[in-house]
Amino acid sequence: MIRSSSRLRRSFFPSSSKAESVRIGRILRKETVGGLLLVVAAAAALLWANSPWAEGYFALRDVELGYEPWHLRLTLGQWAADGLLAIFFFLVGLELKREFVAGDLRQFSTAVVPVVAALGGVAVPALIYVALTSGTPGAADGWAIPTATDIAFAVAVLAIIGSHLPSALRIFLLTLAVVDDLVAIAIIAIFYTDTIEIVPLLLAMAAIAAYGAIAQRYRQFFHLRPAAAWLILLPLGFLAWALVHASGIHATIAGVLLGFTIPVLHRRKDRRGDAGPGLAEVFEHRFRPISSGIAVPVFAFFSAGVAIGGPEGFISALGDPVVLGIILGLVLGKPLGIVAATWIVTRVRRINLDPALQWVDIIGVGLLAGIGFTVSLLVAELSFSIDDPHHDQAKVAILTASVGAALLASVLLGLRNRRYRRHESN
Repeated sequence: MIRSSSRLRRSFFPSSSKAESVRIGRILRKETVGGLLLVVAAAAALLWANSPWAEGYFALRDVELGYEPWHLRLTLGQWAADGLLAIFFFLVGLELKREFVAGDLRQFSTAVVPVVAALGGVAVPALIYVALTSGTPGAADGWAIPTATDIAFAVAVLAIIGSHLPSALRIFLLTLAVVDDLVAIAIIAIFYTDTIEIVPLLLAMAAIAAYGAIAQRYRQFFHLRPAAAWLILLPLGFLAWALVHASGIHATIAGVLLGFTIPVLHRRKDRRGDAGPGLAEVFEHRFRPISSGIAVPVFAFFSAGVAIGGPEGFISALGDPVVLGIILGLVLGKPLGIVAATWIVTRVRRINLDPALQWVDIIGVGLLAGIGFTVSLLVAELSFSIDDPHHDQAKVAILTASVGAALLASVLLGLRNRRYRRHESN
């Protein structure tokens, strides 16, 4: 219930933020197709890996390509995880930069709620996983698997079922997912880096710095139009990615760092004094279709193909503590952590929900955040080697939990959507 106390005057993500609502609507429309392609690619991989022709799938995934002296002799599955997914993380970096510079995260008053909610949505699933897998040999490395949220998948579900949901709820989901990605990036960089090669890392930092210097002054380097900048920045970005990969840090981190260097706003203002869109918008326009339509679906195709072993194998996997920890972490821990953290911060900071929202809507967003598909699969590959039995079991758990969270969120938010639609018609 929304409090009417005069002390609680602020609300997070007010409905009056029309510009942000328009932008979120545009993102929702873009991500719907990408989310559907993601699901189709994962389903195709799962069917092929459990068919009589499964040997062909695994043989294709393990084909090696690349130049060995540069440490780039990788399987197709590794190229998808380390290479193509860097494009996805580059866009994550762009979105993070936009939120911190021109979005809702630039102000503490609006950033505090989604930041704390995201942290709660990371901490509670991790604690559930650790509690359920305590004493299971080799399971501890997977603690971060249920902490991630898949933006593309979650946004696709929301776009399909949430045509009449309040814009404040959509903004909350997108901002929450962006912060969640930032936490996931930090986890990957800190906890899933075994050794660091100093020379490649220093060279990578130099390449990223050069990339950023050119990006920040692209009008001086490219006199015709901003879109021409990618002709120079793309090879330099690939060099930075290769050096980060050689340093021992997961190569997707390079994508995030490169995304952070891109300017969001023009340095020069127009006659009305307004700062226009920067190179970030140009790059987002060019790279988002590649990420949503190619990079993420191809990664899903090579990552989601696990041999389940039929209904008996699936039922047997459900008894594994790793599987239970991931499923309960995503389906139960995510909404519990997000709702509890949101409730606490709104009470402590004396912040109201948007007048258009109710707490049941926040629960629906929490369930959507339990769709951990893409980043969870990546963390599973970093947590367990391909020969470890937990490797395939973790992926089965991620697929099961993501589908379960999507279905539960669809039911709850679908009912809420119908309620809001009836309210609008009256």
